Amino acid sequence: MKKWLLMVGALLLTACSSGVDNKSYYQLPVATHSGGQSTTSQGSRQLWVEQVAVPDYLAGNGVVYQTSDVKYVIATNNLWASPLDQQLRNTLVANLGSQLPGWVVASQPLGNDQDTLNVTVTGFHGRYDGAVVISGSGC
Repeated sequence: MKKWLLMVGALLLTACSSGVDNKSYYQLPVATHSGGQSTTSQGSRQLWVEQVAVPDYLAGNGVVYQTSDVKYVIATNNLWASPLDQQLRNTLVANLGSQLPGWVVASQPLGNDQDTLNVTVTGFHGRYDGAVVISGSGC
């Protein structure tokens, strides 16, 4: 009887200690271009997306969710597949490149004669009432 109880106890302890990894990883979708990547040509304007800055609470791996007017939760099981600022920058470059005819948009400097865009994201999270908050500014 004691052996049986010890075996059941050991089995229960083993079952409780082996946690299942329930992590989910998310990546922002990127617009697909038809016709391939833009190249620099005469007459086209150039835009360098230098930086997309996010606040500290968005800079971690966890997806952020606002649970009340004043409380934010950073998820431990719902994670960004790569840094959010990097994903936002890549998505911005792809979307601007496909929607601005006559422009070459890049995430690296293109030369001396280019416009530069810096974006500051102040909000990028879900909210308790089902809304999504996306806010920021650019210069």
